[in-house]
Amino acid sequence: MSVTVEPSSVEVPENTPAQDSAQEAAALRPHAEDAFAAELATLAAQDDRPRPARWKMSPWAVATYLLGGTLPDGTVITPKYVGPRRIVEVAVTTLATDRALLLLGVPGTAKTWVSEHLAAAVSGDSTLLVQGTAGTPEEAIRYGWNYAQLLAHGPSRDALVPSPVMRAMAEGMTARVEELTRIPADVQDTLITILSEKTLPIPELGQEVQAVRGFNLIATANDRDRGVNDLSSALRRRFNTVVLPLPESVEAEVDIVSRRVDQIGRSLDLPSVPDGVDEIRRVVTVFRELRDGVTSDGRTKVKSPSGTLSTAEAISVVTSGLALAAHFGDGVLRAGDVAAGILGAVVRDPAADRVIWQEYLEAVVRERDGWKDFYRACREVSA
Repeated sequence: MSVTVEPSSVEVPENTPAQDSAQEAAALRPHAEDAFAAELATLAAQDDRPRPARWKMSPWAVATYLLGGTLPDGTVITPKYVGPRRIVEVAVTTLATDRALLLLGVPGTAKTWVSEHLAAAVSGDSTLLVQGTAGTPEEAIRYGWNYAQLLAHGPSRDALVPSPVMRAMAEGMTARVEELTRIPADVQDTLITILSEKTLPIPELGQEVQAVRGFNLIATANDRDRGVNDLSSALRRRFNTVVLPLPESVEAEVDIVSRRVDQIGRSLDLPSVPDGVDEIRRVVTVFRELRDGVTSDGRTKVKSPSGTLSTAEAISVVTSGLALAAHFGDGVLRAGDVAAGILGAVVRDPAADRVIWQEYLEAVVRERDGWKDFYRACREVSA
C-alpha cells in the first residue's frame, strides 16, 4: 500500500506579509530562494523551454541561474558558481534523470553552495536538508515519531514525523544530504532503497511512501574524508558523481572571494570589497602557493601546511579583515587586517605548520616587491 505522508499538523500562528518581510530582511543568511527570489521569478517567467515534472524552470534556466547571464529583456543574472560550465550542465542534467547527484571535492569548493542553489532553482525550496555528522541517526533520513502520540495511540500516520527526504519523495522535490561520508555507514545505506526503488517502507504501519515525479537527491562529500565512512559500492552506484575543482587561476579565485565577501559584507554593513581587492589578491596568492607547494612564478618550491587553505577559508579571512577595518580602522582593508586571519588558517598544527609559515614568510614574502607591509604585518602577528 502506498501513502503520501504529510508533515505533522501543528498549529502555528500565521505571519502577516509585513512580518514575513521583516523576518526575511532580518535573516543573517537568507535561503537561496529568498535571497535571489527576483532572479528566480524573472528566469521562470521568461523560460519557454521544456521543464521536467514539478521543476520550477527548465534545465537551461537552472544552469543560467547558477552560471549567470543576460536574459532577452536585459535582466542580468548574477553568477552563483564560477567554474567550468560543463560541470554545472552535467549536474543539472543528472537531476532531470532518475539518478541522484553526488557533489565531490576538497573542502571549500562550494559543494554546499551549489547544492543549495540547485535545489532552490529546481524545486523552489532548498530547506529539505539532512546535515551529516557522526551522530546522524537513521530517523533523519527515514522518519521519526511523535512520542506523545505514539504512547497515547500507538503507531499511526498522526504520530509519524517525516524526514526531509520523505517529504521530498511525497512532494516531488529535491532533498539534500550534506557531508554524506560523515554519516555512519549503516545510516548511509538507508538511502539505497530510496534511490534504487524510489520507495521508503514504513513497516510499523504496513505502508510505504513512493516517490512522485520530480523527486531527486543531492549529496555532498569531500575528498579529505576518505577513510572516515566510505560509501559502499552499492550506494555509490546510485549516484552520478560530479567533482567540483578548485579555481583554475588566481583571477578566478579572486573573483569568487570578492563576490562572496561582498554578499556577506552587505548583510553585515561592512565596507565594499573593491576597496580591498589588492589585499584579497594577496590572500588568494598566499593560499594558492602554500596549497600548491610552489610559488606562482614556478621558481620556488614551498612546503604545504596541514590545512586545506580553501577558497571558503579565504572568504572567511577577508570577511574578518573587513570587519576589523570597519570597526577598528578607517574602513579600508589593509595587510594588518588580514594577517591574523591568515596565520589562523595556515597554522593548524602549532609545531609543524608554524615552521612552514615562517619559512614561507622569509623565503617568499620578504623578497616580493610591494609586499613589505604584508611581511611586516604577518611578522608582527606571528611573533
